[in-house]
Amino acid sequence: MAAKSKQFKAEYIEVSLDGVRAFTFPMKVKDLLQIYYVAVRGIDDEEGAVQRPLSKRRVQSIKDYILQGNTFFNSFILNWTEESSNVEFNSGKVSFDLISSAAQAIDGQHRLAGLEDAMEENVEVGERTVIVTLCVGLSTQQAATIFLNINTEQRPVPKSLLYDLFGEVGNDPKHAINRARDIAQALNDDPDSPLYRLIKFPGSPRGVGKIELSTFVTALKKGLEPDGEFGKRGLKSLEHQTVVVSNYFKAIRRPYQDEKLWGNGTQNPFLRAAGFNGAIEFLLEKLIFKCAEKGSFTVETIGSILKLEEEELLTWEDLKGQDGKTARRNVVAYLERGMTKSIENKDAYSF
Repeated sequence: MAAKSKQFKAEYIEVSLDGVRAFTFPMKVKDLLQIYYVAVRGIDDEEGAVQRPLSKRRVQSIKDYILQGNTFFNSFILNWTEESSNVEFNSGKVSFDLISSAAQAIDGQHRLAGLEDAMEENVEVGERTVIVTLCVGLSTQQAATIFLNINTEQRPVPKSLLYDLFGEVGNDPKHAINRARDIAQALNDDPDSPLYRLIKFPGSPRGVGKIELSTFVTALKKGLEPDGEFGKRGLKSLEHQTVVVSNYFKAIRRPYQDEKLWGNGTQNPFLRAAGFNGAIEFLLEKLIFKCAEKGSFTVETIGSILKLEEEELLTWEDLKGQDGKTARRNVVAYLERGMTKSIENKDAYSF
């Protein structure tokens, strides 16, 4: 005679969203791992199969996060599919048998896999409590609607924005890297950005993006450290830092756009590593101070400082054959010319 399955019971909260009933309750990790399974779209032929194949790198990252003592405050969303055993709701409590592979993971498959791997190394992980939202008998269309809502309409908060909300950046050596990455993401995703879809993130399809994310982060991170140029000028929020970088490249873009050169990866020097590095060097060492002095970081103010002229635009052809260091130095010199012109045009000084 088969052993009777252990039963789970907990108090729950019920909500109905777009006609879908959902039941939320706390659950031990070890019990959750016992009942869940993943149905991958295009592979598993069953109702509710909406998931993508697992990313091993992401699972490993989540496992490490868990083993460092961290937990999850957002719920795991499951779809109960086990027809041989019902979910019961009585007197404000939900109960069901802890049966293997009884509920599809709709959201949280990577977190679940990370918990599973972490529990293999530390059994105490199984005793932690997480929040579960359970639906019963969802159709594939209903499951897909929930999946798309989570993965397209909702976006994670930029990591470095947490420091704007809660402070304490000085003790985290990764803050500048996270902030640079968040700025890159914002500029790459905004259709109004001068760098829209021009930054190449890991995993991007071939031909998408021109500036490597690593180039962007490495160039900018020094200025984003607590004692960096942004901080010195009171530019500490993600929003202000992103706007400064965006307005700077908008000012550079204007004459290049007029000549139809901005999106040209073979001619626009600022889409190459040496050119981008030179541009950021000039921004951090010269321009931020100059704009702070004027009290303005608008595109117009930056454009008036740069004074780039269409007939004198620097192209990659001008830098071809130069080593990276020399090319970067020449880009800085090119951008400095506008400031030099301002000094040359001074007819008289007051003493």
